[in-house]
Amino acid sequence: MLENRDDKLILGLPKGSLEAATTALFAKAGYKIEISSRSLYPTINDPEIDCMLLRAQEMAMFVEEGMLDCGLTGFDWIQETGADVVEVCELVYGKVGRNPLRWVLAVPEDSDIKCAADLEGKRIATEAVGMTKRYLDANHVKNVRVDFSWGATEVKPPHFADAIVEITETGSSLRANRLKIIDTLCTTTTRFIANKKAMENPFKAAKIRRIAMLLKAVLNAEGKVGLMLNVQEKDLDGILQKLPALQRPTISPLSEKGWFALNTIVDEDVVRDLIPQLKELNATGIVEFPLNKLVD
Repeated sequence: MLENRDDKLILGLPKGSLEAATTALFAKAGYKIEISSRSLYPTINDPEIDCMLLRAQEMAMFVEEGMLDCGLTGFDWIQETGADVVEVCELVYGKVGRNPLRWVLAVPEDSDIKCAADLEGKRIATEAVGMTKRYLDANHVKNVRVDFSWGATEVKPPHFADAIVEITETGSSLRANRLKIIDTLCTTTTRFIANKKAMENPFKAAKIRRIAMLLKAVLNAEGKVGLMLNVQEKDLDGILQKLPALQRPTISPLSEKGWFALNTIVDEDVVRDLIPQLKELNATGIVEFPLNKLVD
């Protein structure tokens, strides 16, 4: 059991599809989380934090009620449950990549359903019942049965449902089950949320904000690398003009007169072309290094 104390932070971690991606994100932020297959209470290398694994669908509710001080869940589930929580920050990451997820309306490839209006008199299977009903109301569609799906929603059509509302990152699972997307209900990303009373506690609020800063710093650093190089004063302007994407590079004079060290951050996918160009412009001592965190 987790004890709610003023000097301890209770953190909820999403169990399921985001579990591995979340622990990897925390590891890069400096928090090593170890999960046992027999326990829902992971260990973490911070004595001021206790962790618990929960389904993302339940996270916002338990954070609102104060059973958890903070946790990670999707914006979709905050909306679905109507939980009154503090959204500390948005964290755009997923099971597969770093793109927002979509809740979509999908039907069999050979279905006659082309739009929301065609759903009248039909049956929809979904985990997001509230979201689906709000979508139908917004489109003035009536006489639709919306069933809660306990999982494996993609296999429900056509025998157990005419359509589904399902979350997808790439659409590959839908295509594999011969389903086509006909509309998007909402786009969602992971949110780091907190209990309102927890944010009134100076210790917990400071801890939550530090965690948020480090998690965002990890995501900011993805796809970027650092570059260091030496350049003579006569070549400095040419190099800076060649690199218009550089944002305020650090330029420092070296001990040898007329030479400067340049330190900057660039997108990783341009480096293979960039380094040869720098060399052609007489840059020397070029070093590329990975970034773990990039704090705004």
